[in-house]
Amino acid sequence: MEEENKGILITIVAYLLWGILPIYWKTLEHIAPFEILAHRIVWALVFMVGIVIVLRKQKDFFQSVRTLWNDKKSLIGIILASFAISLNWFIFIWAVNSGHVVQASLGYYINPLISIFFSMLVMKETFTKAQWFSFLLAGAGVAYMTVNVGAFPWVSVALAMSFAVYGLLKKMAAIPAIFGLTVETAIVTPLALVYLIPASGFPGEVTWFSSNSLLVFSAGAVTAIPLLLFTSGTKRIPLSMVGFLQYIAPTLMLLIGVFMYNEPFTSVHVVAFAFIWTGLLLYTVERFKKTGHRKVKPSV
Repeated sequence: MEEENKGILITIVAYLLWGILPIYWKTLEHIAPFEILAHRIVWALVFMVGIVIVLRKQKDFFQSVRTLWNDKKSLIGIILASFAISLNWFIFIWAVNSGHVVQASLGYYINPLISIFFSMLVMKETFTKAQWFSFLLAGAGVAYMTVNVGAFPWVSVALAMSFAVYGLLKKMAAIPAIFGLTVETAIVTPLALVYLIPASGFPGEVTWFSSNSLLVFSAGAVTAIPLLLFTSGTKRIPLSMVGFLQYIAPTLMLLIGVFMYNEPFTSVHVVAFAFIWTGLLLYTVERFKKTGHRKVKPSV
């Protein structure tokens, strides 16, 4: 029980860090989103390589890479996953720095439902009537917002879809989370460097010794630390518990968007979120019944 409590605490901290991430990106809103993304990719790779070395996992890492290389399906999966997560990161950074934190939080609320819907389509999984109803409620919430706001919440849907695709692709490449992030960032780092090394030289608009440099160069740690905590915490707790805790992050994002950055949260948002929250409640209860106390194997 002590180990499980420790796991719950560590997992909560991971979700808290993910939840307050908009505050971090907001401090860099004067920098182009593509440049922030490029720095995030490069420094995440540097940080993860350092973690692999500190943990003395070099042998295991290279063994995982060799396994990936010899399994073409897994290799294609991890390559596509690297682009999917890069797209997700870019949309999130752009959304936060363009005043769409509330929409970003909505995206991560509906993400579990889209992920499980993808599982039905691709993995041929079967679902209960309650789970089907949860999908319909979430769809109704998005439709209600689209009709009444007059614009489709593409930021929310794009975030949810890109992360759901990422999760699905990761299932094609069974690789430990730490090694997975290292490989994924390594794949897209050459593109990031091409963007960051203009004619004037690296690192783009951000100079080495400026008030922004520490924040930008810390993007690797900001990306990797919550993942490492999540990986450690979820090994110790039931999958059903992760299902409940995962809503900490979007809830914090919602509160930050409304109360810190004064983004609108109208009656339309209330109704749309109510539909989605009800769907999530049904989904979470059904997930709890189905999974019981199985341990989770993180895929992110």
